Amino acid sequence: MTDSQKLDLILSEVIGMKGDVAVLKEDMAVLKEDVAVLKEDVAILKEDVAVLKEDVAVLKEKVSVLEQRVTGIEVHLENQTDKNIQLIAENFIELTNKLNQAIPVADKNLAYEVKVNYLIEKVQFLEKDFQEFKYQMAYS
Repeated sequence: MTDSQKLDLILSEVIGMKGDVAVLKEDMAVLKEDVAVLKEDVAILKEDVAVLKEDVAVLKEKVSVLEQRVTGIEVHLENQTDKNIQLIAENFIELTNKLNQAIPVADKNLAYEVKVNYLIEKVQFLEKDFQEFKYQMAYS
């Protein structure tokens, strides 16, 4: 192989490498663009995470306030409402007994009133079931 042929071979190889380098440069440019986009996305995600952290902190505060309020309501129910209901119930029993002694018929009326209220609830329950049954039969 002559020197001229060797130089031609080297020249063709160098030209091929130039093409490869050009492709590599293009790939690097695309990679740089992708990295820039990725950096922007990461910056947006950081902002979103910061907002989410703030929102979670606000939610924690609100939950804490709600827990305190619920605890206060529970304490009020135990200390005030339950005692008052018990007092009213005890007085109601005494009043009912006195009324029963004064008017024996009232005792029966109260019993009948309780029975009628029970029957009204039962009829409403049965009507509801019947309506559901009719609906099911109509669409089955």
